[in-house]
Amino acid sequence: MIQLNVNGKVVKADVEPDTPLLWVLRDTLQLTGTKYGCGQALCGACTVHLDGAPVRACMTPVSSAIGRKITTIEAVDAGKVGKAVQEAWRKLDVVQCGYCQSGQIMSAVALLSHNRKPTDADIDDAMSGNLCRCATYVRIRAAIHEAAKTLA
Repeated sequence: MIQLNVNGKVVKADVEPDTPLLWVLRDTLQLTGTKYGCGQALCGACTVHLDGAPVRACMTPVSSAIGRKITTIEAVDAGKVGKAVQEAWRKLDVVQCGYCQSGQIMSAVALLSHNRKPTDADIDDAMSGNLCRCATYVRIRAAIHEAAKTLA
């Protein structure tokens, strides 16, 4: 039995230590906002935070999350930055199909948590591991700038 801190709650999961965190979140804990995309940490759909840093849950063994704070899209709006990012996403109508958006938002929140005035280059660098098959990259960048303005 593995004990985890997920979205501010202590939970237990009866899984093997090498089980990818993504499957523990989705299948065991029923937190389905984190998406499975490629399974190889290439697309960013499965992005969650470990102690505030974005990680790809599809390739992160659950054992590496023990004793750390895991935040998923279900709880990212609990903080000021998360609320600002989600509001900017809605205001600028970023979402098209929406499949990648939880990972996009998690990466954007991580960026703005450490850099409240990102340049386009900062955004491109922070978001480079998140793919959007609908190509909403221009709206994503604009939403990050919009959220940064509200946080200033």
